Amino acid sequence: MAVKSVEKIWMNGKLINWDDAKIHVLSHVIHYGSSFFEGIRCYKTKQGPAVFRLADHVKRLIFSAKVFRAEIPYTYDEIFDAIIDTIRANDLENCYIRPIAYRGYEDLNVNPLKNPVELTIAAYEWGSYLGQGAHEAGIDVCVSSWRRSTPDTTPTMAKIGGAYMNSQLIKMEAIVNGFSEGIALDVNGHVGEGSGENLFVVHDNILYTPGIHNGILGGITRKSVMTLAKEMGYQVVEGNLMREMLYLADEMFFSGTAAEITPIRSVDKMLVGNGMPGKVTKELQQAFFDIVKQGIDKHNWLTFIDGKDKILPMKNINAS
Repeated sequence: MAVKSVEKIWMNGKLINWDDAKIHVLSHVIHYGSSFFEGIRCYKTKQGPAVFRLADHVKRLIFSAKVFRAEIPYTYDEIFDAIIDTIRANDLENCYIRPIAYRGYEDLNVNPLKNPVELTIAAYEWGSYLGQGAHEAGIDVCVSSWRRSTPDTTPTMAKIGGAYMNSQLIKMEAIVNGFSEGIALDVNGHVGEGSGENLFVVHDNILYTPGIHNGILGGITRKSVMTLAKEMGYQVVEGNLMREMLYLADEMFFSGTAAEITPIRSVDKMLVGNGMPGKVTKELQQAFFDIVKQGIDKHNWLTFIDGKDKILPMKNINAS
């Protein structure tokens, strides 16, 4: 899981050498967590390298910055093109992409408004986020003692660096107690999400997933799973989930750019179903991987890096 360096990284409008991508130690982002970022994947499909739902990720990056009154000094089209250019410059076919906008160096006041907003885009090879074999066998998780933030404290719809201090606590607690991941509850005790993944529970062939009001990030892979499930004829219910649903589930899985679709085999050392990935989970995995590995894309979710005519104008972005 260590980051593997590549030749070039995009920084403030230029492709520069990887080792030259540096910021000042007194940059605002280091001291106050004032960054806004995305995690995106490019897949080596049978139709050629393609980025999954790039338009939606760029849209959310701009939105996240806007919530914190930060204007990224590049347009949607410029960010979109820069991501493609970064992948091409490093001759990558299968990679993880990290665009990050952040408050730079000028003033160390808590007030960030005097600091410049900068943008860096990295692309590098990255394997399975939750471990080798996780997609096939599933993972063991726990319910974390740490709660998700309430929407009136730290915005949960924006993907911001500072919010991931909470995620780190959830993840570390899980790891030191022998689990792969933790599930956080919201402030009212309803099920939320993992440290960096959305959650789906399957019971009696119905998919349940927490709502945005539960302090979760509105994941792009989550939206994709909901679309695929409905197309398969499954009912998808979005709303409050009681903790005991985690113990009554027939199946359960995480979704996310890093996690993709990862089955959960146990919660708090209690087996989910028979402890093996279930029928619904495997069907959704297959549908997802048909898109990102086979290039079978009826939803127009893939942007092929050798086909820039597929760039979507801002007004036509579909985040559903």
